[in-house]
Amino acid sequence: MILETLDWIIIIIFLLISLYIGLKFKDKASGSLTDFFLAGRNLPWYIAGLSMVATTFAADTPLWVTEVIKKNGISGNWLWWNMLIGGMLTTFFFAKMWRKANVLTELEFLELRYSGKVTKLFRKFKAVYLGLFFNTIIIGWVNAAMIKILMIFLNIEYSTAFIYIAILMILIAVYSSLSGLLGVAITDALQFTLAMGGCIVLAIIMLNSEQVGGVVGLKEKLPEWRFNFFPNLNGTNSDIGTFGLTIGAFFSFVAIQWWASWYPGNEPGGGGYIAQRMMSTKNEKHAVLATLFFQIAHYALRPWPWIIVGLCALIVYPDLPMNEAGNGFVFAMRDFMPTGFRGLIFTAFLGAYMSTISTQLNWGASYITHDLYKNINTENNEVLFQKKLVLIGRIATVSIMAIALVITSFIDTIDGAARFLIASSAGLGAVLILRWYWSRINIWSEISATIAPIIGFVLSKFVVAPLFERSCNAGNSFVENEGILLFTTLFTTIAWLSVTFLTKPENDETLKKFYQQVEPLGAWNSVREKLNLPKTKSQIPALIACWISAVTLTYSTLFFIGKLIFEEYYYAIINLIIGVISFIILRYFMFNTKIFND
Repeated sequence: MILETLDWIIIIIFLLISLYIGLKFKDKASGSLTDFFLAGRNLPWYIAGLSMVATTFAADTPLWVTEVIKKNGISGNWLWWNMLIGGMLTTFFFAKMWRKANVLTELEFLELRYSGKVTKLFRKFKAVYLGLFFNTIIIGWVNAAMIKILMIFLNIEYSTAFIYIAILMILIAVYSSLSGLLGVAITDALQFTLAMGGCIVLAIIMLNSEQVGGVVGLKEKLPEWRFNFFPNLNGTNSDIGTFGLTIGAFFSFVAIQWWASWYPGNEPGGGGYIAQRMMSTKNEKHAVLATLFFQIAHYALRPWPWIIVGLCALIVYPDLPMNEAGNGFVFAMRDFMPTGFRGLIFTAFLGAYMSTISTQLNWGASYITHDLYKNINTENNEVLFQKKLVLIGRIATVSIMAIALVITSFIDTIDGAARFLIASSAGLGAVLILRWYWSRINIWSEISATIAPIIGFVLSKFVVAPLFERSCNAGNSFVENEGILLFTTLFTTIAWLSVTFLTKPENDETLKKFYQQVEPLGAWNSVREKLNLPKTKSQIPALIACWISAVTLTYSTLFFIGKLIFEEYYYAIINLIIGVISFIILRYFMFNTKIFND
């Protein structure tokens, strides 16, 4: 066994602290569903923000980054760095409204924005589809990755690793079902601190090892293209080399993909556990600041320890095949960390794993309890009913845990179907964004935008692409230029727009209630007139200024840190100056306009 007594002591202390937090906040989570699933709507921005970052730091994320580094160097990270554009859109255009909506889950929002029996049915369907089906598959993916890490790091068989995962999930289910979101968020903050601390220590030790020889040795032993920060826009992506994009693929990245496609945890306009954290904050200002902190930490601060380890692994483990390149991170954990620190880095990965799982359990249970069970059952005594709902929430948490364990053992069987459903989501994002900003959007718009991408994806992949191939031998070009994404997005957009104008708008009472609750911007003039409200100056230009300056600030911070690490001080200073200017502009528009409340 690679872990020694000191390492196990560190791990056990961490697990006991996690359990203690669950017990400590048990009473605070027991009063109502709002206490259990939204921490009483009283989280400060830094705890909510840390919880968001911790949840997106799954145990396999550094392994995936290491694999990207093996293939395309630093530039390969644009596969996820491009998503910052959509993330910052959520920060400034949606965070405040999610908090003002005063709903418990994003699915409750459906009945605030739309009306009728179809809306109620759609809400219940999504509760099962997202809260149970998709949620347990995501947990299964995370479990499968952690099992792989345990097998490599501890040198154990699959069956033993699965038992360890089962024990961990039981522990997670216990503390998250006891303490609700408050305990989950507090443990997230602890777990993220440990996870990043461990990764930073590993990066420093590995970079300064004899095999690597510091930054100078790293640059001498690796080709220059490994350190390119930007992709090559003159061609397609190769098996080895700087990340390449065709013009069509680049266009899809910067103009379409960030808003059109839906992915659990990265929903356009916010959704899932991100929306849950925004709704759990003290007020609208805290919701905006939490989401802003999350975007900056997620994209600018978190990646560099992983990137450094990934680059060092190319030198230390040069013979790893591409499909096992991610294992280099685990080997580095095992081979470079001394006793005690090895327990720390293992605890860091346990923390990353546990923060993701605890959030998925709590978030999924909120759908099953609030959007499904509560929608079917009622009682006269509201206080007793709320306590009963908390009990149902705890039962749902444990039940999701049990189902996810079963799913984990079959993850290879259902993986393809789940990835197909995610891939066939292009175009849905437009409705998720516009439902806040255009009163004409109705429930049929959202239903059609949910169904149409599946049809569009099938048509583009199995009809349009082969047609291009037969007619002009351009099938590969169609795929490489993101033709499937572009076609699916266009097909979906035409479908939901047609459905929107062929069906009736939502009734006036629903739209008036929504407007009075949320005070949305955009195309709501007809509703404002019916409410006899005066016209106000549009805040959208100021929001756009915040959005652009925050995106620029985050990217310049990302590049500043990178150039500083690689001792390229001239470019580091340029990025620092750009970052400071962007911060001044952002601060002005955030705090010297009427966009954000005190």
